[in-house]
Amino acid sequence: MIGAFTFNTSQRIVFENGAAERLAVHAAPFLGARPFLVTDPGIVSLGLHAPSEASMRAKGLALERFSDVVPDPPRVLVQQAVEAAQAHGATSIVGFGGGSSLDVAKLVALLLGSGEDLEEAWGINNAKGPRLPLVLVPTTAGTGSEVTPISIITVGEEEKRGVVSPYLLPDLAILDPQLTLGLPGPVTAATGIDAIVHAIEAYASKSANNNPVSRALAVEALRLLGANIETAVFSPGNLDARGAMLLGSMLAGMAFANSPVAAVHALAYPIGGTFHVPHGLSNALVLPHVLKFNNAVSAATYAEIAPEVFPALAEIEHHESRAEHFAHNLADLGARLGLETRLQDVGIFEHHLPKLARDAMKQTRLLVNNPRDLSEEDVLEIYRAAL
Repeated sequence: MIGAFTFNTSQRIVFENGAAERLAVHAAPFLGARPFLVTDPGIVSLGLHAPSEASMRAKGLALERFSDVVPDPPRVLVQQAVEAAQAHGATSIVGFGGGSSLDVAKLVALLLGSGEDLEEAWGINNAKGPRLPLVLVPTTAGTGSEVTPISIITVGEEEKRGVVSPYLLPDLAILDPQLTLGLPGPVTAATGIDAIVHAIEAYASKSANNNPVSRALAVEALRLLGANIETAVFSPGNLDARGAMLLGSMLAGMAFANSPVAAVHALAYPIGGTFHVPHGLSNALVLPHVLKFNNAVSAATYAEIAPEVFPALAEIEHHESRAEHFAHNLADLGARLGLETRLQDVGIFEHHLPKLARDAMKQTRLLVNNPRDLSEEDVLEIYRAAL
């Protein structure tokens, strides 16, 4: 029997090579006269935003750009972006870039459209809305932020805090594989592993809203990501592989937006917040060890999806053994892609672990979705295994 569930995603999706050059055409119903583009300095230095901006200006739109987004964006930066958009008289928000830019754009659209206080919007379904029209254009294949109702912001020195609300889903997501051609290998690898984690955790999530749609999307995401991640890293000009990664990332985003992620992310957030390790790499560092911990209750579930990433694992009949090999293969994949594989490789050592474990236990909205309950001592042991 199929239980009750809800499934939300972005209103409209355009997947097309060169779509960013036609942003004004695709987004015409949403932009209004004064769009406000949110991005980061790296995008501007590469000029990736230029064709999209030119398309809007060619339509006579009064465009303003905010390009100060940084990784793990802090609360004060969101406020600066809101104030800049308000001063511009923004009629819409266009998020252009990686997950951080899209997360900031979501909150700018929400806070400017509703006038609400961000302090009251933290958490799940606390945002009141409405928001300004919102268009999101990802330039990495990893976060899936263009189809998720989630924005993660750094509060204080280290804490990561989220707003989760359907109001954060955009009116339009534009996926242009050409935008990802210039991604360096390490970024391609880390963001690709991030997307794989999204699909794995969505499929195995203990959430009451784990549903057949999310599971089907997760399976297709894993098939696309597993088959293309190494090509995308080592043959970076392969547009077919880039497109498959971008699509796989989006499908994984759809999956976990409705069947939420769990302990891998809960343990990764303190690594990123305290040591400023990129999110995808943070996930990759703990992924195999969380899966091994979960195998006590989830081996059959992991065995179902393991061959989607590594087809050769279909030859292993016993699900316990297949699940164990799945975790090992994921660790090996990270190494083959050139990623750091141990916490000590990113400057994390034994004396750091107790604080990381305490901070991970604060991620209750994620830990409740993990297939196996974790104590603080369990988390500490997982970190130790990852050293």
